[in-house]
Amino acid sequence: MTAVPPPDAARARRRRSGRRARRAVAPLTVVSAILAASALAGCGQQRDPDVFTVLNSSTDDSYHGWDAATLKRCSAQLDVTIEQQSVPASQVMTKSLRMASSKSLPDVIQFDASEMPTFAEAGGLVDLRTLGLSTQDIPKGIVDFGSYKGTYYGAARTVNTLALFYNKDVLKKAGLPVPTTWAEMQETAKKLTRGKQYGIALSAGGAEDGVFQFTPFMWSNGGDETNLATKNVAEALDYWKGLLKDGSLSKSTVNWTQADVNDQFMAGNAAMMINGPWQVETLNTKKNLHWGIAQIPVPKSGDKSVGPLGGAILTVPDTGDTAREKTAARIVQCMASEKEQISYARNSWMVPANEKAAAIWRKEVPELDALADQVATARSRTAKVGAGWSSVSLALQSAFQSALTGQDSAAALKKAQARAASGN
Repeated sequence: MTAVPPPDAARARRRRSGRRARRAVAPLTVVSAILAASALAGCGQQRDPDVFTVLNSSTDDSYHGWDAATLKRCSAQLDVTIEQQSVPASQVMTKSLRMASSKSLPDVIQFDASEMPTFAEAGGLVDLRTLGLSTQDIPKGIVDFGSYKGTYYGAARTVNTLALFYNKDVLKKAGLPVPTTWAEMQETAKKLTRGKQYGIALSAGGAEDGVFQFTPFMWSNGGDETNLATKNVAEALDYWKGLLKDGSLSKSTVNWTQADVNDQFMAGNAAMMINGPWQVETLNTKKNLHWGIAQIPVPKSGDKSVGPLGGAILTVPDTGDTAREKTAARIVQCMASEKEQISYARNSWMVPANEKAAAIWRKEVPELDALADQVATARSRTAKVGAGWSSVSLALQSAFQSALTGQDSAAALKKAQARAASGN
């Protein structure tokens, strides 16, 4: 089944869902060498004491505008000029390293949380707690999301995770309830597969999108990224294979990004999908599409649905200029304040990181209440393996491609574990 392009009005918005897409992963040794050389080179170029820079991946017009408005308010509040520099998400790390080598690091860097440990491990970030930032009213899972080896380096404004989206009209017409367990979802997907419509769509592509989507199945089944060669992980992958065998899931899933999955759902080619809140704005452009959202089904009733935390975090790079770092921390504090979190969440459909802000947001968008529940049990991909996540991710990507095209799941995962352990 060929992916159907999104409406022209939404085409630009598709780039947002690529925030978990393939990135150029810089090896830790390279990052360490660049940052070490930078530290030895001295303080670098002179900077305007009243102008501060935030490097982010807000290249999308909407996101760039929202961040510009935030920085304008924070500039007025802090009485400094804050400039925004935006590059594609895949270039944030490489841009940061180039700036480090030229002694021109920005004052604040917005990293994808999965990339932060690499920069932190190399000694390139400052502990936000030492700069006066508090983690009060932030759930432990979200604090961990911005931490590496127990040190709090990154403040999240909003976070996201995955959930089950479903077509209300399709399920109602079929007289089917929203599934809550794996067995129910497999049965429901099979019943809803008819004509050009598949029961469910998800991304199992050979990139971070697919790994992001696999984690809820792996984690909810007791699997663990520290050892991919276990029965629990194999059962999760076999569940995906079962959906393919039933014909409820398109064979094209091995090539789909999360944006492709959303296209299929909007085109009526899938009755349900696994996806995230970054798709909501695009979904709402199709007025006759009545969608609902629920937590991702679990292996058996009573299990906890554990999804991945996604999103970006604000960090303060170690520039060697203590005074500027303190002001940079105040900028992070302003950008991540309750008021700014709510404003950003309203625009982006993400969930505020602060519990008080999230409570207000829940009342404003009750249709996404299930997403907030999913966030409450979600965890970071890097919490257990830190900078080693990139190796785990690449190994899993290879395992998907092998297992979903015929290889035994256990054999594919055994090979993946060996690859992850080697760090390649």
